[in-house]
Amino acid sequence: MGFSEIDLESITTGEDYSRARDEMMLHTDIPEAPWHVVESEDKRRARINMIAHLLSAIPYQAVEHEPIRFPDRPPPRGYGRSPRDMHTYVPDHSAALT
Repeated sequence: MGFSEIDLESITTGEDYSRARDEMMLHTDIPEAPWHVVESEDKRRARINMIAHLLSAIPYQAVEHEPIRFPDRPPPRGYGRSPRDMHTYVPDHSAALT
């Protein structure tokens, strides 16, 4: 894992950044536009908590829908999937979560 210059500099200036963040939040955290802090020692839990928080902020009402009638699938006409090595796939990060 590589570190950027900012990553390395933050080791010696982290306290200054934290002070500046606290000062900014003190002056900009207002009822109309509040800041929300996410505990992030555990990054997976932080992401889940942030997603849940964002979704909870969106008003939701169930909407009635007409049932969907899917057409019958036509019989196969000789298509064969292309070899997997011809494509670039997104890594399966979800496999590491189980």
